[in-house]
Amino acid sequence: MVKKRKPTHPGIILEEHYIKTLPITLQELADASGISRNTLYKIRSGNARITANIAVRLSKVFNTTPQLWLNLQQKYDIWEAEHDKYIRSEHIMPVIPISASARKYL
Repeated sequence: MVKKRKPTHPGIILEEHYIKTLPITLQELADASGISRNTLYKIRSGNARITANIAVRLSKVFNTTPQLWLNLQQKYDIWEAEHDKYIRSEHIMPVIPISASARKYL
């Protein structure tokens, strides 16, 4: 199911809900998290992704869960992939009707 509204990049969430509200500088966050300032800058500007390693580091600094950061990134990535005009795919399997008795297992 393709969603119409593009999810917010996790870097924007990081900027608006964490960096600005504390307030904390990018250098202070880099020092606290062990993530380079350059990487944080790229994430904050939407030009880099949240990896599992970064998600764990951010979760420790901000007392969140790694899943929060990874879910934000995953939702953003899936939306981008679904709206990529260069991705073309076709069904290779015919649609197979499912019997009523088999539906209860779905």
